[in-house]
Amino acid sequence: MDIPAYLETARKGLLKGKVEEALALLGPPCSMCPRCCPNSDRAAGRPGQCRIGRSAMISSSGPHHGEEAVLRGTKGSGTIFFTGCNLRCGFCQNSDISRSDRGDAVSASELAGVMVRLQKMGCHNVNLVSPSHVAAQIVEALPIAIERGFCIPLVYNTGGYDSLETLAVLDGLVDIYMPDFKIWDERLAGRYLGAPDYPSTARRAVIEMLRQVGVLQVGGDGVARRGVLVRHLVMPGMAEDAARVMGWLAGLSKDMYVNVMGQYRPGGEVGGSKALEAIDRRVEVREVDAARGAALRAGLWRLAD
Repeated sequence: MDIPAYLETARKGLLKGKVEEALALLGPPCSMCPRCCPNSDRAAGRPGQCRIGRSAMISSSGPHHGEEAVLRGTKGSGTIFFTGCNLRCGFCQNSDISRSDRGDAVSASELAGVMVRLQKMGCHNVNLVSPSHVAAQIVEALPIAIERGFCIPLVYNTGGYDSLETLAVLDGLVDIYMPDFKIWDERLAGRYLGAPDYPSTARRAVIEMLRQVGVLQVGGDGVARRGVLVRHLVMPGMAEDAARVMGWLAGLSKDMYVNVMGQYRPGGEVGGSKALEAIDRRVEVREVDAARGAALRAGLWRLAD
């Protein structure tokens, strides 16, 4: 049986130090993500753009059977959807979660309890959805979860806007990194994500994630054990952008596991904003096919079904 990374770190006596490092990121000011909101002090309950203070907030949790096959297996991926987000994607289809502070505020003990409950339900892993702004709270919960018997892989399901400082704390704790690589072009990232530095930040983050856990490793049961899985949501009229993402990923490793996602539909602020009118339509099948073709031409062969 593969041993999750966090159990190895705990066995070496390094987990307490990781918790201290993580909590220090809360501020003042908070430095958990690349925004480093200048007037934030989340340790004192004063949030930045993510709208989340000292306690993580959970929107929902439970077995998810709609994730990639290598994550969901036969029993589901144990998702925990966190309220808030450190990005401002104008097209966000979950803006009721990402742009709000609605949800259940949880202590470290309560978050640990959710993780253990998902394990007891038979989930193959615990899948932390939109965790970048609550990484410290997740790390804080881990020792408690371990004491209660937690022992399944930890999936860090992120938008890709992650700081190297936070990733350094997560080194030795996360088994599977699942970052988005949304947009390559800085101008488009500024317009659509509210973060013109997103492309350079995502590139640094993916490189660091790959250094920590390597390419995706899958067990005999077809379920992922360790490694990186990159998602790319194909956007309307952005074929060249998608091709550049695929070429860059192939340059890192042609064994990179990539999900070229074709489910884009207008959401969030699209339809009410002049700046977003270019993406005010569903993505076409030919655009998804073009992105997959670009990935294959670049040499990527491990594409999710």
